[in-house]
Amino acid sequence: MASERYEKGMDVLKDFNLVDQHHPEGHMDIGAGFKDLAPDLEDFVVEFAFGDIYGREGIDPKQKVLVTMASLVAQGIPQIEMHVKTGIKVGLTPEEIVGAIIHILPYAGFPKVLNGLKAVQKVFSEQGITVKTK
Repeated sequence: MASERYEKGMDVLKDFNLVDQHHPEGHMDIGAGFKDLAPDLEDFVVEFAFGDIYGREGIDPKQKVLVTMASLVAQGIPQIEMHVKTGIKVGLTPEEIVGAIIHILPYAGFPKVLNGLKAVQKVFSEQGITVKTK
């Protein structure tokens, strides 16, 4: 039987996860790929990351995803593509996504921002998304 935290996490996850014909379980790997190594990893991700953290009040889903993307870019973490897709799901515009990443340039540096923008470019290209630039 699932815990209350797990159920809350799954409810929150539905708001952020993209389910389509190519990803029937959603675009996020929440631990299912590690069942043979760490069968409880999915519980940790769902309960803590989504039930406790993403489920907190204080900032809206768009802000949560922007903070997540900025943090991943600043750290040089490769999961940025997954969170760009999440940003699109919660209603961020392409310009907001690009703007947030450009904004961290003086804090994270050119290499990390360029790598982040490459990930954004890949997702946008796959989804046929264009950015309105001046």
